[in-house]
Amino acid sequence: MKTGKNVLQKTICLILGGGAGTRLYPLTKDRSKPAVPIGGKYRLIDIPISNCLNAGLYRIFVLTQYNSASLNKHIKNSFHFDNYSNGFVDILAAEQTSNNMDWFQGTADAVRQSVRNFAYYDFDYILILSGDQLYQMDIEEVLQDHVKQNADVTIATIPVIASDATSFGIMKVNNENKITSFIEKPAMDILDKWSSDVSDDLKAKGKIYLASMGIYVFSRPALRVLLNENPKAVDFGKELIPDSINRGMNVVSYAYDGYWTDIGDIKSFFEANIALADDIPEFNMFDNENKIYTRARLLPPAKFSGVTFSRAIVAEGSIVQAKLVENSILGIRSRIDYGTIVKNAYIMGNDYFESLEDLADPNKIPMGIGKDCYIENAIIDKHVRIGDNVIIRGNDRLSDMEAEHYVIKKGIVVVNKNAVIPSGTIIGHK
Repeated sequence: MKTGKNVLQKTICLILGGGAGTRLYPLTKDRSKPAVPIGGKYRLIDIPISNCLNAGLYRIFVLTQYNSASLNKHIKNSFHFDNYSNGFVDILAAEQTSNNMDWFQGTADAVRQSVRNFAYYDFDYILILSGDQLYQMDIEEVLQDHVKQNADVTIATIPVIASDATSFGIMKVNNENKITSFIEKPAMDILDKWSSDVSDDLKAKGKIYLASMGIYVFSRPALRVLLNENPKAVDFGKELIPDSINRGMNVVSYAYDGYWTDIGDIKSFFEANIALADDIPEFNMFDNENKIYTRARLLPPAKFSGVTFSRAIVAEGSIVQAKLVENSILGIRSRIDYGTIVKNAYIMGNDYFESLEDLADPNKIPMGIGKDCYIENAIIDKHVRIGDNVIIRGNDRLSDMEAEHYVIKKGIVVVNKNAVIPSGTIIGHK
């Protein structure tokens, strides 16, 4: 039974975008995690918003708290609806009130504190998404499945291997896809008790544990009961989801078999971005049916001179005169000078162009990457100035460390936003 329009019209979406994102530091030093640039021209928050818009879900709230200025600005500049539409992408910022002087304490607490701002809308279902995941999902199908199953709570799930299972909420389901038990981040020594019956193909890959994707659909009465009767509960995974099962609510699993990755730390962020340059990436940015919406910029096309590209994505406004760019992402307005080699790197680019006078100023390093540099296994944040003959090379032999202008995590060198790297500097190993 096709219930699409009715379901969509009766649904509002809450995107959780308030976390500190400490594991993505220093990328989250001056911005929230959902505001971190991805794919050369997007922000992480664009992914869940685009999934909603592609499904026809146009009533979207983004809950913000930590380092939210750049996120708020991006949303304001990116998502507009005409005067004849009921659609919106609104920001619900954490705020002190006469009844509550605390900031958001967790996912459930964020929703509880925000209820008063959306309770007067006409809706039967609440879709709750994370603001820091990379995936393409048919949201309408999830909602239809929720209605078809007459569910109180639907949790989107994905099969994972044992080493990943300890980082997620893991559940058991019966043959009707009803969730019978749930545990948050189980220890490795009890993990064998939480395996699920999966296909032979998934078994061969070791993906025998059903993990929560942090994507929930609640029927309105169920969410009201769970929030009101657990006034001190602050987290969905640790508290409200187990309670919903214990109460005998109809909690079901929506099994997702597409590409999905949780941008948890620097390594996963780096790998997710570099993978976009594959010949046939698992996350398809070139899908006509699943567009990624972001801020529309009036930028000139990219310009190249003497450079060899191999598996590279280059955003608009870039000026590239490098020797080689391989397996890399170059963000908007990237500038790379002659003789430079870039391998396995994400260059985030810049938010403005420098004038010809600034570029010619002998007293300062121009914004971008200078001549005859070597950049490998690195993330270069926005507005970085790198001089000539600089070597930045990450590898697995490097120990984690933090310096004034860069951080090394899991072998990846992350150069801080606005950093200045003098000519001849060597970071990492030759």
